Amino acid sequence: MLACGRAYRSTMERKSVAMSPTASPAAKPADLPVGDRPITMVPDAALLPEVLPTDRLGVTGMPLPALRAELRRIDDVRNIGTVALVWVQSVVTIAATLVAIGVIRNAVAPVALAWLAMAVVLLAGVIMMGPAFARFAIIGHEAAHKLLFTNKRLNDAVGRWLVAYPAFVPLEIYRRGHFAHHRDEFGPDEPDMNLYVGYPISRVSFGRKLARDAIGVSGWKNLKPLLRSTLSGATRPIALRIVSAQVVVFAIFWAVGHPLGYLLLWLLPWMTSWRVINRLRAIAEHGGMERSSDRRRTTHHVRQSLLARFWIAPLNTGWHLAHHVDMGVPWRRLPDLHNELVASGWVVPALEYPNYRALWRALSSGDPGASQSR
Repeated sequence: MLACGRAYRSTMERKSVAMSPTASPAAKPADLPVGDRPITMVPDAALLPEVLPTDRLGVTGMPLPALRAELRRIDDVRNIGTVALVWVQSVVTIAATLVAIGVIRNAVAPVALAWLAMAVVLLAGVIMMGPAFARFAIIGHEAAHKLLFTNKRLNDAVGRWLVAYPAFVPLEIYRRGHFAHHRDEFGPDEPDMNLYVGYPISRVSFGRKLARDAIGVSGWKNLKPLLRSTLSGATRPIALRIVSAQVVVFAIFWAVGHPLGYLLLWLLPWMTSWRVINRLRAIAEHGGMERSSDRRRTTHHVRQSLLARFWIAPLNTGWHLAHHVDMGVPWRRLPDLHNELVASGWVVPALEYPNYRALWRALSSGDPGASQSR
């Protein structure tokens, strides 16, 4: 999935990006000695067997018509629940944080200890809102693909006003950029090239990127274009719609007596904890890969655990290789498509990273001298 939060920065500012260089050496495990660590993340050709087409899959892995029709069915009723649940998760997280802070303020002495305890609770709330914004982004991604509801007007209305705009995502702009991403990953129109290229990098460089995300530097870079767009330009109507959605969210905080909560538990997590999660997930999808018609060379696959599905890749977005094989398959059926790819022999066990930590280690195992400026 394209990084939703970067939509303004990549589209409104019209940044030009270079095509990813094609790397030829084979990727190697991250736990090898330093001298044998990977200089590319692209899998070795030996891990990419040519077994397609089959009686169920086409030459690119795309399901053939009968299977495709089965996998592409959209579950409207359950998706209503999915949208509702992300709001429930957000409300419960915010309410629990505010209640805990109120209890501490009234019960804990001395004052310095109370302030420390409240700061710890607030930090926990900010961190826990990161996965909530991840769900807003992924549901918005589903709406961008017109897979949230079978009725396209409903799909776009819910996708904009209940999902994307509250999470600062310009759905219309994101959709255009994201379709370019799918047409030609790492091609000349790739909107988030700078997020994916150059891996593996050094551990120091990797930590520096995450630190910038965690303290809000990356968030501010994404917020500035939105603020500028409210003043003038072709994207002003979209920016004003996002601002109006934020006014509604702020009004809810105000109505329940916590106007400062909007800044601390809505805007701040979007600018910090969500940025960390967004980068970690995005590079786990495409970091260090290359332009190719074979999606196994453009997209990683990581074994999915319950913890990963809560923190990093909820709503089946971790089955990202399957999503790039057929972007018309709704999120609920991506594991089924992945199983088809495995059953065909097109995805072999050695292609799968055992967990996200293993992939992040490989992504941060590069030459320190080569990545000092990144």
